[in-house]
Amino acid sequence: MDNLDWKDKLGKAFGVDPASVVPDDPADAPNPDAVPPGKQHLDVLLDRHDRRGKKVTLIVGFVGSDDALKELARSLKQQCGVGGSARGGEILIQGDFRQKILEILKKAGYKARLIG
Repeated sequence: MDNLDWKDKLGKAFGVDPASVVPDDPADAPNPDAVPPGKQHLDVLLDRHDRRGKKVTLIVGFVGSDDALKELARSLKQQCGVGGSARGGEILIQGDFRQKILEILKKAGYKARLIG
């Protein structure tokens, strides 16, 4: 029986030195879908439709990954002190926080406007 490690056998079988193979790390790779905040146009609006009279603030028009959307939603929810959700390029914040969210988004560098 050989005294070889499985990595040595792999290198011999495929002609690749295992030490030279660098694993792909998705965090290091640039995201081609990422749009900087200064180039994003977000609309902030109040919605009551199909919510049994409850008011929610909607932020629509976000372009980017789901992780970036959820991170922005988490930040907005924390700063407003309320709950909400994020999916499909849309952030939902419970309650009427249009002005506060507009100020937060503008400070973060987003181009935002109030609708309705």
